[in-house]
Amino acid sequence: MAKAKRDALQGTLDLLILKTLSSGAMHGYGIAVHIMQVSGDALRVEEGSLYPALHRIEQAGLLSSEWRLTETGRRAKFYKLAAAGRKQLEVEEQEWVRLTRGVARVLRYA
Repeated sequence: MAKAKRDALQGTLDLLILKTLSSGAMHGYGIAVHIMQVSGDALRVEEGSLYPALHRIEQAGLLSSEWRLTETGRRAKFYKLAAAGRKQLEVEEQEWVRLTRGVARVLRYA
């Protein structure tokens, strides 16, 4: 059960990252801030989770990256969706809808 929970949480983080990057390239801190702001402060992605996820997703060919300067002049790695990442985002969003509908049914009828 613990592995299933960890896989689901990891998959959810991947989905949030892919969705965030669907609007354009961002650096890691920007991704974390975007997720926090859009979720109404309900979701906080810590560095210890975010950067390994970004690395893993990039290694899977779903993201590309390049070093650029931030708005404040700092050098940072900016990530953007690769074509495979856009396709994976569609799959992940459909799966999320299916999963949340199933959970809602259980909560309603159990």
